Amino acid sequence: MTAKKAVVLVSGGLDSATTLAIAKSQNYTCYALSFDYGQRHKIELQAARQVTKDIGVVEHKFINLDLDNIGGSALTDSNIKVPINGLSQDIPITYVPARNTIFLSLALGWAEVLSAYDLFIGVNAIDYSGYPDCRPEFIVAFEKLANLATKTGLEGHHFKIHTPLINLTKTEIIQQGLKLGVDYDITISCYQPDERGHICGLCDACRLRKEGFEAL
Repeated sequence: MTAKKAVVLVSGGLDSATTLAIAKSQNYTCYALSFDYGQRHKIELQAARQVTKDIGVVEHKFINLDLDNIGGSALTDSNIKVPINGLSQDIPITYVPARNTIFLSLALGWAEVLSAYDLFIGVNAIDYSGYPDCRPEFIVAFEKLANLATKTGLEGHHFKIHTPLINLTKTEIIQQGLKLGVDYDITISCYQPDERGHICGLCDACRLRKEGFEAL
């Protein structure tokens, strides 16, 4: 039988590491994809390398993007401060315009080349910062697009976008990862760590991660 192939988006953070471990546990042969998109927390890419090495993938591809030229986000524009006053009800300035749409589009292209019909992304609709491209509605719409816009889709194969974390709390995500042997010490979730990888402890990502472990 032909092994199931999957392209998994891996940022180096807690959620993507758990997502990769889940894909592996479901017997997928995994290809990891990471992006250097001009993010101020570029050190996460070092964590991504460690995560994929620890969990195991067939290939880990890095793609360079220049989203900092577009700007509009505290994660790509050094002139915009990362919020440190806690989670708000509005879409925060750490939202990167169209990021998951871009990431999934490139993952889709690689998946089509690989004849991999499954894509995994660690978006979450509960413990998240209000990003519109983390919602179930977005995933449903993108999956429909994937099957309309590709040669593979027109030939009768069906692309599936897997979001195993989308309805889990941060604590539930951590619990799943621990059961699968994820080493969270090698992950980083901070939006503004220093050059040595020391976290700020104050941004939204740090707060959500801390609350998840404290609840556990």
